[in-house]
Amino acid sequence: MLKVAVLDDYQRVAKRFADWSKLESRCSVEIFDRHLGDIDEAIAALIDFDIICLLRERMAMPAALIERLPKLKLICATGAHNRTLDLQAAQAQGIVVSHTRNASTENPTAELTWGLILSAARRIDLENRNVRTGGWQTTVGLTLHGRTLGVLGLGRLGKVVARIGAAFGMEIIAWSPNLTEERAAEAGVRLVSKSELFAESDVVTIHMVLSEATRGLVGAEELALLGEDGILVNTSRGPIVHEDALIAALRERRLGLAALDTFDVEPLPEGHPFRAMENVLATPHLGYVTAETYQVFYPDVVENIEAFLSGRPIRLLQH
Repeated sequence: MLKVAVLDDYQRVAKRFADWSKLESRCSVEIFDRHLGDIDEAIAALIDFDIICLLRERMAMPAALIERLPKLKLICATGAHNRTLDLQAAQAQGIVVSHTRNASTENPTAELTWGLILSAARRIDLENRNVRTGGWQTTVGLTLHGRTLGVLGLGRLGKVVARIGAAFGMEIIAWSPNLTEERAAEAGVRLVSKSELFAESDVVTIHMVLSEATRGLVGAEELALLGEDGILVNTSRGPIVHEDALIAALRERRLGLAALDTFDVEPLPEGHPFRAMENVLATPHLGYVTAETYQVFYPDVVENIEAFLSGRPIRLLQH
């Protein structure tokens, strides 16, 4: 029997969204509902497994881990891309790497983004907690109509977020390195410089891919321009924002509020400042976590394993 590890299934729902019984005659499946925090812990937990199933990029698979899993034969990555998996190292070890179809995440993440914006503007999270603990009104909210939304990254997701902002009656401005006036105009958005975006916006929402070019893209200077009444929303990747600068701005009340779904280290460590700050609204990387997404990911994983067992692997991940 081959051993299959399904990683980072925090809600233990993988078996609900796919028919794993198709593998019963040849595989035993173990669900990991805890995150394997470092390489040594991961090696100890996974050393006897033949197949590993990754949920997006929750668990990094660097060469240092891959090379120390001698039984590993197949990695199933959910989504069409995986930036934390060392594909070259896997191929050097003779490990087959497959992927799933890329379930659309634009709408789920855009919807979560707007959930965060609305909650931040009206402090729904805080006032809900007040009611549950016997309190009543403690905050004064913001009306979004007539205010300015700055979209950092006007790709597919950024455009969806911008359209919703327009429906709320907000003025929409945008910046990204390669954005042109023509593309901005097509989306009904005004192109500005990065500094203008932070200076003019009441709310800035980030929708850029993490790369060496975007790491630390938002730092102390940008946060200062957004100011003490500004709201920063990040549903993209934590390291796009310089974390120390963000913590300092929030602690010193030089930034109004941060609504964050992504962090430098995930899961967010116990005792991290973001867990205790009243001017931080934090969710545990929920952007793509919907039933519709999982209904694509997990059945495809089972199909990939079946194909591998038959000697005809499918959906091979390429460089």
